[in-house]
Amino acid sequence: MELAFIPSPSRGVLHLGPIPLRGYAFCIIIGVFVAVWLGNKRWIARGGRPGTVADIAVWAVPFGLIGGRLYHVITDYQLYFSEGRDWVDAFKIWEGGLGIWGAIAFGAVGAWIGARRRGVPMPAYADAVAPGIALAQAIGRWGNWFNQELYGKATDLPWAVEITSTADGRLPGTYHPTFLYESLWCIGVALLVIWADRRFTLGHGRAFALYVAAYCAGRFWIEYMRVDDAHHILGLRLNNWTALFVFLLAVLYMVLSARKRPGREAVVEPGAETAAGDAGADGEKDAKQDTGAAAADAGTDADDPDTAGKAGGPDLTKATGTAEDADDPEDAKDAEAVKGGADSAKKG
Repeated sequence: MELAFIPSPSRGVLHLGPIPLRGYAFCIIIGVFVAVWLGNKRWIARGGRPGTVADIAVWAVPFGLIGGRLYHVITDYQLYFSEGRDWVDAFKIWEGGLGIWGAIAFGAVGAWIGARRRGVPMPAYADAVAPGIALAQAIGRWGNWFNQELYGKATDLPWAVEITSTADGRLPGTYHPTFLYESLWCIGVALLVIWADRRFTLGHGRAFALYVAAYCAGRFWIEYMRVDDAHHILGLRLNNWTALFVFLLAVLYMVLSARKRPGREAVVEPGAETAAGDAGADGEKDAKQDTGAAAADAGTDADDPDTAGKAGGPDLTKATGTAEDADDPEDAKDAEAVKGGADSAKKG
């Protein structure tokens, strides 16, 4: 008897009146928001404009969803087109079934379109959003928990997930929570990319390639644990071969890119640099205008004798008056009289 396990929800959907609220969809939506939020912060830190990541995501996300669904339907076609199945179910994305390989590939196409429209280099954008994509996957994997799907082999470990559904041939019991393993692995991938990007100043798509390679390494062993139906080639699941192939491509890209284009892009969004320069020029212009106005006021005050006196400067009128008094004969006579009286006082 199991002493501890992760219970599965009794159902993956709640109804708010006629509106169904599906846990799988919520996980995907939350993941997208986290990816855009983190990607935006990283993009701004690299010199990009706020909002650019979200604008490009408007293209990338729909493409990614379509690509992810297409990959799943094509590689698991027997679930939708075999005898006794309804092909209409292939469009029911809310019931689960997104292939990350198709999502990344088609999402990259959408991002490329959005990046070209904004005049943004695609590799720089990919580097900025790479950790966010990993976190989005970490959150999205919990949608499999809501749907009680994609679990591993039977186990009695304390962190086993309990499966209660009998749909599609499921057997109730406790199994390895591969959704949890992949979620934790993706969090580690995000942290790895952030650290490596800061430590080695990755650029020209190498941060994204690191994310791809690290994810594939984890997906290989996690995929090996799963027990859901899948096509096998030479004893390995199809997704194992895909992970291995994509891993090699990512590593090859990192090596060749580092040799051909070392360092990081100096400018990731020309418009942002121009806007910043214009703002700085306007500020400098205003400062010069203020300084010139102050100097002009000071010059005007200096030319005005009355103003100069009020400002605490030397009283030129008094000084001139003293000089004039000294040249007056009457004043000179008075001065001699005062001097004579002083001499007499000394003699007395």
